Amino acid sequence: MSEKIGDSSEHLLTLINDVLDISRIESGKTKFSPVPTDITEVADVVTDITNGFLSNREIEFEVRREKPENPYVLADAVRIREVLVNILSNAVKFTNDGGRITFETTYHPGEDDRHFKVRYCVTDTGVGMSEEFVKHIFDEFSQEESSARTHYKGTGLGMAITKRYVDLMNGTILVESKKGEGSTFVVELSLEATNESRVQKQEAPSSGVNLKNMKVLLAEDNDMNAEIAMLQLEEQGMKVTRVADGKEVVECFRDSKAGAFDIILMDIMMPEMNGYEATRAIRELKDHPEAGTIPIIAMTANAFAEDVQASMDAGMNDHLSKPIVMDEVIKTIARNLDK
Repeated sequence: MSEKIGDSSEHLLTLINDVLDISRIESGKTKFSPVPTDITEVADVVTDITNGFLSNREIEFEVRREKPENPYVLADAVRIREVLVNILSNAVKFTNDGGRITFETTYHPGEDDRHFKVRYCVTDTGVGMSEEFVKHIFDEFSQEESSARTHYKGTGLGMAITKRYVDLMNGTILVESKKGEGSTFVVELSLEATNESRVQKQEAPSSGVNLKNMKVLLAEDNDMNAEIAMLQLEEQGMKVTRVADGKEVVECFRDSKAGAFDIILMDIMMPEMNGYEATRAIRELKDHPEAGTIPIIAMTANAFAEDVQASMDAGMNDHLSKPIVMDEVIKTIARNLDK
C-alpha cells in the first residue's frame, strides 16, 4: 500500500511540475538563453541519463554520433538536454523488453559560415502511434488510448513541453510512427559556432579541488534517489550523511561540530520543511560558526530562471537540475568549494 501511495504521489508531483512548465512557457517566462557550450557534452549527458533509464530493462540501446568539425557553440544546453531526455524516456517507456532504441547525432551546413545544424534522431521499435494520433502528439494532455495514462503513468504533457522548447530555440521537430512498429523523432537545431576559450571561461573549471574525503550532507526524501546519489558520490571518494527531510537536515547541521560537513546538497520538494525553508533556517542559526558560510546546493526537477533565483534568494550558493548528472555535481561542488 505504501509503495502505491508513493508512486501516486510521485506521479501527481510530475503532473504539477509539467503543468507549471507549460504555464511558464505560455506566459513568456521561459526564455531561450544560449551560452558557450561544447555540444558533444550535451549528448554525453543525455546518453548517460538514458542508460540509467535502461538499467533494469532488456532493451538494446544503439548510439551513433558523428563528430563535428567544431563542437563549440552558443546553445541552451539545459533545454536541449530536456528535449532529448523527454523523447528518449518516452522511447524507453513505450518499448517492450527485447526491443531496440537508436540515438543518432549528425551535423549539417547552416545558413552561413558561422552557423551549422545539429540533427538528433531517436528511433524505437515500441508500440508506435496511429497516423491520426501523430497529428495531435504535441497537444497538451494528449495520449492515444484512455488506458495509456494508467498503464504508462504519463501526464500527456511531455511532448507538448518538448515542442515548445524546440520552438523557443527556433528549431524543428518531426515525427513518424506506425502502430505496433515503433516511432522516429527528428529534432533539428541551428547553432552559432564559437571558440573553445569562451566555453572554458563559461565552465570555470576547478581542477585544484580534491573531492576525496569530502564530507557531504545530503537531504533527499526519495529513498531510491538518495541511494543512487550516495553510491555515485561515494564512488568519487566522498563521505555522505543522508537525511530524509528538511527538518532533519536543519537538526543534523545544527547539532554538528564545525568542520563536520564541507557542503550540503539540498532537495527542494521535501516533507516537514522544503529545501528553501531548510536553507533559511540553517542560515539563521546563531550558534553554529559555519551556518552562514557552508555551501548549499539546490537539487530540483525545475531548471527555470525563477527557480534558480528562488534558490539564491533562500540563501543557497548554486543549483543542480534533476535528473542529476554526476559530472555536473562534481563540477558544481568543486566550483563552490573553490570560492
